[in-house]
Amino acid sequence: MRLNLGCGNNKLPGWINVDRSPACQPDEVVDLELCPWPWPDGSVDEILLNHVLEHLGATPERYIAIMKEMWRVCRNDARVTIVVPHPRHDDFLGDPTHVRVVTGPGLQLFDRKLNEKWMRAGASNTPLAVYHGIDFEVVEATMHLDEPWMSALEQGKISQSAVAEAAQRLNNVVKEQRFVLKAIK
Repeated sequence: MRLNLGCGNNKLPGWINVDRSPACQPDEVVDLELCPWPWPDGSVDEILLNHVLEHLGATPERYIAIMKEMWRVCRNDARVTIVVPHPRHDDFLGDPTHVRVVTGPGLQLFDRKLNEKWMRAGASNTPLAVYHGIDFEVVEATMHLDEPWMSALEQGKISQSAVAEAAQRLNNVVKEQRFVLKAIK
C-alpha cells in the first residue's frame, strides 16, 4: 500500500490519495491529526507527505503522535518521503497554516541508532525514538535552492560552501527540503 497523505488536488495513480477535505475528492477522507489512523499495523510500503507535515502537529504531543502513527502503519523498510518549505523561506513564513518547522536534525530525533549514540555520549539531544519506541532512519536529505542562488551555483559564480553559509544566515536561499526516511522495525 502506498499513501499520498494530504494529497489535496495532487492525486497520484497507484496510490491511496488521502486528505481531510472532501472537497478535493480524495480516495479516503482522513484527518491525520486524529489517531489512530484507519490503516493496519505494518501495512504501508511507502508514504508521501508533499507540503503537508508543516501543517500538522502544532503541539509536541500531536506531532509525536503523528510520527508514531506513521511508524505504526509502515512495514519494515517502508519509505517515507517528506517535502517541506525551508523554515527560513517566505513560503514557510508567510503561510499562517504552517504550524511545524521540519528539519533534518529534528527528524533525526526519531532515529534509534543516533539516539543511542547520543545517550552514550551524554549529548543533550532528545532521544524521541527511544522514548516512544519508534525508529526512522533519515536516508536522504536534499535542498532545492531559490533564485538567484540556484543559477549562481550552477554557473559557478558561488561555491556550495558559500551557499551553505548563506542558508545559515539568510532567508530565501533554500526554497524547500526533501527528506526520505526508512522505517526500521
